[in-house]
Amino acid sequence: MNARPGRDAGRVVIIGGGLAGYSAAEQLRALGHEAPITLIDAEPTSYDRPPLSKRLFEDDFSVASLAFTTPERLTDLDIGTLFNRRATALDPGAASVALDDGTVVAADTVLLATGGRARTLPIPGAGLPCVHVLRSFADAIGIRDAVRNGTRVVVIGAGLIGAELASSLVRRGATVTLVDPVAVPLAPAVGELMAEHLHTMHAAHGVDLVVGITAGIETADDHLTVTIDDGRMLDADVVIVGVGIIPNSSLAEDAGLDVDNGILIDSRFRTSANRVFAAGDVARHRAEDGSLHRREEHWEAAQLSGRESAYGMLGLEVPPRGAAWFWSDRHGVHLEAVGRLSGPGELIVRAGGAHPAVFLRDGGLLVGAAAIDDNNLVRAARRLIDLRVPVTPSDLADDTVSLRALLKAAR
Repeated sequence: MNARPGRDAGRVVIIGGGLAGYSAAEQLRALGHEAPITLIDAEPTSYDRPPLSKRLFEDDFSVASLAFTTPERLTDLDIGTLFNRRATALDPGAASVALDDGTVVAADTVLLATGGRARTLPIPGAGLPCVHVLRSFADAIGIRDAVRNGTRVVVIGAGLIGAELASSLVRRGATVTLVDPVAVPLAPAVGELMAEHLHTMHAAHGVDLVVGITAGIETADDHLTVTIDDGRMLDADVVIVGVGIIPNSSLAEDAGLDVDNGILIDSRFRTSANRVFAAGDVARHRAEDGSLHRREEHWEAAQLSGRESAYGMLGLEVPPRGAAWFWSDRHGVHLEAVGRLSGPGELIVRAGGAHPAVFLRDGGLLVGAAAIDDNNLVRAARRLIDLRVPVTPSDLADDTVSLRALLKAAR
C-alpha cells in the first residue's frame, strides 16, 4: 500500500497491547505505514476485556477466545510482538524503551497505551487473599476458581463491571450481595429512569442490594466479614471490588512527561515529549486553552483513540468523532447508550416496549439516547445526534415512530 502524505513515524513501538494499542498498530498499516511496528505487553496476547465480566464462567473461556487477532494475522500485518514483557523505562530523547529482561528496544516513535489498573479500596482488609479485583484475564481466572454454586460473594461497586459480574455470579449459582454508595448507580451515564430500571433487575434475579460505603473487610473463622459504614456486617466467602481504574501513567511520569490523572495529550495525541504519543484509558486530552477533559474509559473510546493516534503519529489530520457510545449486558438484556443523558435538556421516555427507551432533547436536537435490546434504535439515534437533525418530543415518545424514518425524511 502506498503511504499517505504526512510525517514519517519510522520505527513505532507501542507499549500496551490492549484495544487502543492493537487498534493503533492495525490502523498504522491501513494508512500505509511500512516501517517496523512492535507491540509490547506484559499479558500473553492482545485480548478483549469486556468479556471478562460476562463470560468468565463459560466452558470455553480462555485467553485465546478473547484475542483480537491471530498470530497469522499479526504476521500478515508485519506487526512484531513482545508479549509477557513489561516496559520498565522510557527515554523520550532517544525514544527507546527498556524492558524487564534488560532488553532496550529502539524506536523513532513511541505510543503509550498502558491502560489502567483496578482501583483498590483504602480500607482495612482490602489486601486479604479472598478479596479480588477484575481487570485482567488472570483476575478473571482467580474469581472463576474461587466461586462455586452457593458461594457467598459480596461485590463492591454497582457500576458497569460490578453489575455485569453480579449477573454472571448469579448464573453461576453464587449468593450475591451488591454494595454501592448510591441508591441508583449509573444515573449520570444513562439517566435516572433507565438507571433505576436496570438496577431493579438485580433484585428480580436474587441479588441483595445494599446502599452504603464499605468500611472494612476482615476474616472471621472460615469466612470474611464486610462492614458497612452504618454498622451492618455482611458475611462472605469472596469479595470482589469493582470501583473503577487508575491510569497506568508511572512510566510517563518517570520519563518527565506531563501527567495529571492520565498522560496529557493534545488533539493529535502528542504528549509533552517529542515523538511520544498516548492513547486509550491512560490518555487525557488537554485543550488549546489548557483545560483538561475527562479520561474516557469505555471500549469504543479506546478503539477510536488508538486508531486516531495512528493519524497523529503519521502527521495526518485526525478524523472527527461522533457521539460517544457504550454498551453493557446483565441478566439476559443488552443495554446501549449514546451521547449524554444528564445535564441540560428534556428527558423523554418511550415506554411502549418491554423496556423503556430514554432520550435527552436539548435545543430542539437529540443529544442522548439509551435503550435495552434495541440496537437499531440507538444506531439511528446516534445518526440523528451526529447529523443534528431536529426532533420533536412527540416523535421520540411515540414507539410507532421509527427513528430511521426521521433520518430518511431529513435527507
